[in-house]
Amino acid sequence: MKKYAFLVVVLALAVSCKNSNEKKDTIAYNPEHVELQERAASIFGTLPTQVDNPENVITEEKVVLGQKLYFDNRLSKDNTQSCNTCHDLKTYGVDNLSTSPGNDGTLGTRNSPTVFNAALHADQFWDGREPDVEAQAGGPILNPVEMAMPSEEVVVERLLEDANYLDLFKAAFPEDSEPITYKNIQKAIGAFERKLITPSKFDDFIAGDIESLNEKELIGLKVFMDNGCVACHSGNALGGNIHQKFGIFDEYWKHTKSEQIDKGKFEITNKEGDKYVFKSPSLRNIAKTYPYFHDGSVHNLKDAVSIMGKIQLKKDFTENELDAMVAFLNSLTGELPEDIKKTL
Repeated sequence: MKKYAFLVVVLALAVSCKNSNEKKDTIAYNPEHVELQERAASIFGTLPTQVDNPENVITEEKVVLGQKLYFDNRLSKDNTQSCNTCHDLKTYGVDNLSTSPGNDGTLGTRNSPTVFNAALHADQFWDGREPDVEAQAGGPILNPVEMAMPSEEVVVERLLEDANYLDLFKAAFPEDSEPITYKNIQKAIGAFERKLITPSKFDDFIAGDIESLNEKELIGLKVFMDNGCVACHSGNALGGNIHQKFGIFDEYWKHTKSEQIDKGKFEITNKEGDKYVFKSPSLRNIAKTYPYFHDGSVHNLKDAVSIMGKIQLKKDFTENELDAMVAFLNSLTGELPEDIKKTL
């Protein structure tokens, strides 16, 4: 009996040592991957599960109301369009069009960006004219080219005709004597959008799972970080936090073949330094949110990366570098929230 017990102990120790050595060998085998993970974690940080706003506390009641409003065509003049029309949640929050047709069929002048992870951005719209998703939510409804509602009052009057909405607004804003207001419409849609966060396997890598990215994706990440792409695409959204001139080293339209030349933020501020300045977009889900740039002028992701190298970094990336970066960017495609997938 003692002999068998001794053998069990020896075998257990052998297995333990073997597993320990295998673990050490794995770490030692990829020291550059560990270093890459630590460096990436310091640059991109951790993705939250929702983006809080102290001035618009997220509650289940607000989110339920906001989701209903997001899909409601009655927020457009002719009951033809909802927020989801241009920011379709089934296709990662975009319509995959260069520019989107509005209530009357007129095309907008800028590409409709994804609503997923938008609450992480420092500001909203390509020119940053609104500070947050609540403010942004109110813009398209009244925009004459987009949803074309004539006034805030008309929007509120239309919703007041629906008894179900009265109950939903009361539940979401119980302290308000008149809960159906334009401001509360914005708050509800904003609360819904603040939960539209899409974690990906890249976040597993950031959290320490070195093997979540394959070799090509890791090479792409390294090329991305080593060549200065993180100057504009950092933080947990990999962008959305600064404004930058599009075309630092050459005029962008020469490369994008844009039909119209957009002066960007200059059109809001009239400041010479804001000419051709746009918000650097988030790269999360970038493989799904084509076409690219403020005017949707480029449909291929590899072409878009190549153009960025030329006019933003003054660098001609090799085919291998481009392929690797595209592989890395594909790793940023995230999972749609479960409660959203159930409704689509």
